[in-house]
Amino acid sequence: MLNYTLRRLLFAIPTLLVISFIIFVILDLAPGDPTGQLPLTIPAEVRAKIRESLGVGEPIHIAYFKWVRGFFVYEPLYWLDQIGITIGDPSERARIISYATRGPVFDLILERIPQTLWVVGLSYVFGILIALPIGVISAYKQYSWFDQLGTFISMVGFSVPTFFTGLLMIVIFSVQLGWFPSVYDTTLDVNSWDTFILQVKQMVMPVAVLALYNASQISRFMRASMLDNLTQDYVRTARAKGMSEKVVVLTHVLRNSLIPVVTVIALGVPTIFSGAIITEQIFRVNGLGQLLIIGIQGSDFPLVQTLTFIFAILIVLFNLIADVIYGILDPRIRYD
Repeated sequence: MLNYTLRRLLFAIPTLLVISFIIFVILDLAPGDPTGQLPLTIPAEVRAKIRESLGVGEPIHIAYFKWVRGFFVYEPLYWLDQIGITIGDPSERARIISYATRGPVFDLILERIPQTLWVVGLSYVFGILIALPIGVISAYKQYSWFDQLGTFISMVGFSVPTFFTGLLMIVIFSVQLGWFPSVYDTTLDVNSWDTFILQVKQMVMPVAVLALYNASQISRFMRASMLDNLTQDYVRTARAKGMSEKVVVLTHVLRNSLIPVVTVIALGVPTIFSGAIITEQIFRVNGLGQLLIIGIQGSDFPLVQTLTFIFAILIVLFNLIADVIYGILDPRIRYD
């Protein structure tokens, strides 16, 4: 397993370099002007100097090399500075600079990560905790009232877009009942019991919207996988040996059924960091999803390139994690 993991990590290096080049080229060739948001009264020669100071118009291979160097060499050192580890002179480091703020891109990302993890991450955890038992029970009690109800709710949750359920919850629970705030306050400092309650109240609706969507998808995969394994020969053999139904279902069937579901869960984890773009816009959550939209609207290409590449790194990483978990769940799978 260790050798396989090391081989995959080594293979991931050229893969990520190719992905980074494709992302950089596509966004570099995209139409847009970083000075487009400036007032129209600014003369053309001033705009040209601003674009030159931002590195716009450089040969693509030079611009790509500077961006990669800033991402892989200088920015990681800058991240270490944030946790109190200083290597070299920070003033001499070239970083990826945002067109909009003229500051390091990783500063903007660090500011938005807590909001994204609190809302999107918590909703994903709740979605998994809800989906797995529902999928198991629905498959074991196929065509029962529980299965029919779970199927109906899952279909509704997966089919109805999150912007509709989000607006519906705002109208009902915020406008009509007044139970929860409709706008997420990112400046709230949780330092007392009262502010903690406010934080929980403002998280309820966005977390519920995303948890319903995630649980609907994962529960259907869990149910289908359980149904496939419940009819296998090893299940009949285990029952014929006198094993209890609890051991058969929770030990043998569930373990084998989790193998395909792990792929769905693992590949969904990067979406936590990419943020829920639509839901964050509805509830005004200042997360990474909203940051990506702001970068696209403002033609902030270094910000968009960095965020997109981080999402690509997470997808490659969690693909590897899913493959490793396969070997843990199924002893028949060997990579060495």
